[in-house]
Amino acid sequence: MEQQKKRKVKAPLSIEQKIKRRNFISFGVFFALGGSAIAGWKWLLHAPEETPGITGGAKAPLRRALNKTELFFRNFFSNNHLVKTYPKERAAKTVRVNSLIGIEDDGDFDIGKWKLEVKINSRESLKIGIEDIKALPKTEIVFDFKCVEGWDQIQHWAGVKLSDFLSHYKLDALAQKNYMGLETPNGEYYVGLERDSVLHPQTILAYQMNGKPISKEHGAPLRLIIPVKYGIKNLKRIGTMSFSDTRPRDYWAEQGYDYYSGL
Repeated sequence: MEQQKKRKVKAPLSIEQKIKRRNFISFGVFFALGGSAIAGWKWLLHAPEETPGITGGAKAPLRRALNKTELFFRNFFSNNHLVKTYPKERAAKTVRVNSLIGIEDDGDFDIGKWKLEVKINSRESLKIGIEDIKALPKTEIVFDFKCVEGWDQIQHWAGVKLSDFLSHYKLDALAQKNYMGLETPNGEYYVGLERDSVLHPQTILAYQMNGKPISKEHGAPLRLIIPVKYGIKNLKRIGTMSFSDTRPRDYWAEQGYDYYSGL
């Protein structure tokens, strides 16, 4: 009897059998996950579009996910979180141009007549010239500028801290509103920024690039440099500045991109 019981014990699997078994399981899991991914993609593809407004152009479930992601990161955002900086010699000598939307009319634009308009309310605004801005304490930053197109470049910019600018012109109360809106003079490009990013110590109103005045294609005479955001938020040639407790319009968010666009 003992000999018969011993004969019923299964022989251990050979190495070849173990490999086949693992392959079978692996392919099974792969096809199961692949099938789920395809089903999820089809569901998203046929989901309704979001209702156009401050944001638009994205599927409704995707926009809800982007908004929840924004809230998650904003809860952990801190002005103590600084982007990495580099020595000036690391900065690119030829600075890449990321976009010309809103500043294509270079031939018609007169830098000498430019003034930054800061909207206090619907009836009152400040108009500030570039020389007035240059008279404020200067700040320089060399950081890795990142574009949503997938490229990045170490760049050297100089200007005035946005927080210093706001304090100098006694705009602190307005700066406590939830959002700032910026637009080019022609109104063709515009961004919305939340308060924490506006007041971040590395956010500057830049008028110099590599120690020289900013060129027209880079947003002369004044542009935003906000290292905690992708390039699409770094608006060139600022024309107007406004404040609100609701999201201002944002060019790329209207095209389906993430409104927050943070790093």
